Amino acid sequence: MQSSVGTENPISSGSKSGSDLSELLVGQRVHFVGDTRRIGTVKYVGAVEGYEGKWVGVDWDNGYGKHDGSHNGVRYFEAQGPKTASFVRPHNLSSGIPLLKALEIRYHGESTKEEEDEMYVLSATNKRVSIQLLGKDKIENRLSRFEELTSASLAYFGVSSAGPQGHINTTIPRLKELDLTGNLLSDWREIAAICKELPALITLNLSYNIMSHDISGMPLLNHIKVLVLNHTGISWKQVEMLKDSLPLVEELHLMGNKLREIAPLSSDIVHGFDYLCLLNLENNFIVAWDEILKLSQLKRLEQLFLNNNCVGRIWYPDHNSSSEPPNGHELLGESFRPFQNLRCLLVGGNKIEDLASIDSLNFFPNLLDIRLSENPIADPGKGGVPRFVLIARLAKVETLNGSQVSPRERKDSEIRYVRLVMSKSHDNAEEIKKLHPRFAELKSFHGIEDQKAASGSTGPQKMASGLISITLKCVAASIGEKAPLTKKLPATTTVGKLKILCESFFKIKSIKPKLFLQEEGSPFATLLDDDMASLIDFGVGSESTILVDEDC
Repeated sequence: MQSSVGTENPISSGSKSGSDLSELLVGQRVHFVGDTRRIGTVKYVGAVEGYEGKWVGVDWDNGYGKHDGSHNGVRYFEAQGPKTASFVRPHNLSSGIPLLKALEIRYHGESTKEEEDEMYVLSATNKRVSIQLLGKDKIENRLSRFEELTSASLAYFGVSSAGPQGHINTTIPRLKELDLTGNLLSDWREIAAICKELPALITLNLSYNIMSHDISGMPLLNHIKVLVLNHTGISWKQVEMLKDSLPLVEELHLMGNKLREIAPLSSDIVHGFDYLCLLNLENNFIVAWDEILKLSQLKRLEQLFLNNNCVGRIWYPDHNSSSEPPNGHELLGESFRPFQNLRCLLVGGNKIEDLASIDSLNFFPNLLDIRLSENPIADPGKGGVPRFVLIARLAKVETLNGSQVSPRERKDSEIRYVRLVMSKSHDNAEEIKKLHPRFAELKSFHGIEDQKAASGSTGPQKMASGLISITLKCVAASIGEKAPLTKKLPATTTVGKLKILCESFFKIKSIKPKLFLQEEGSPFATLLDDDMASLIDFGVGSESTILVDEDC
């Protein structure tokens, strides 16, 4: 017979036994024999024109196939991409093993370095914490008694079923954390069977298992508190169907599921999830903030992760632009407000570009931790504003973009912001209030007077009132080590003028300087890239640090 039909040969002759043709069904999850990370879905079982014997058409998750489900002009099935599929002999595929068989291989066999790297448990924030390996004798002694095991990682082990009823419970009755990432599980009935036999199970990770859309008949699993369903293809409709089976879930992770909408089954907003504290919707396709507002009545929701979606605008429901943000005292005795207990909102990597979205965050009653990085509004190079402006406009934020906002940074940021607004102030007070809602409050709080010369004041007095003290640090590699300099300069000094001064201060003639503003709490310095702009235009204030580099 011919040797190739977009086909593949086994990777290792010592791999686990493949499947008989009769065992494989369309829709079944399989992996290539000898490579448990090469996982796909059976799309076709039968003959291929021009070739002997029976073949299995597989659409591979990783996309490393040879065609799109057609061969020599004959369409056998539809694949997810132009080269994600291939035809494979049945004996080169495995339909998986029961959970306890994988556990035995994982913990009783000799571990490779790669497998040891996979030995971890999930923390409360879904971070991997490595398991410390003991001496060989202690390991064998400990794992010969599976009943003592409280956590297990079986990532990419080809697990496809719970196995015989009752065996899991008698073997690992104390298991609290189970990682089943990247296995062959798809039927929720198998998940239910596993969970029912693990009464102590609290954390379950099913990431990278493509789950069935049929969730009917799920039993009550009131011991599960952390459920990870990243990259499982789950929809919000299915999440709603799971809700009644998981009444005590506290953390729900739904990353990478191509979610575009939050679709409650029986109303306009999401109800239930009475104990849900953390919801992770990162790396999805959510565009409209209206979808997120459907989550506003989750009464215990404290952390909402929306990084890397497509959100373009944020607003708080039921407020108008002329109202003042509520303070903590006003909330006492009132009925539940939208997002009442939300204290952490991560919206990095979206498409937010307006300051109104930033200002609206002040209306969230208890929001303290915010991520805005990788949005146009937070990137000065794309027309956004620097960190100090964000801090000044966000009255309650204590952590911004992962960095703590210290009392000193807040004070400095607010003063710099007020002076920046004053340098560009408009005579129209209403316009100032509209563009800078916190300006009047901050100006009064910090006791900042209008910088206008009194009648009869002399030139030098007026000049001195506008001086700021800045520290200049030379970091150009070709110049060598130079001691930092502290200088007092008018706030109206242009960037171009300061570059000329730096050439004199550091006695540099052969290079063209480039200036950066280094801000406390920000991992990256801000490039001062407009020679005509003044220092105050960039928010440079007293005690600011400017880095002097060379323009390559």
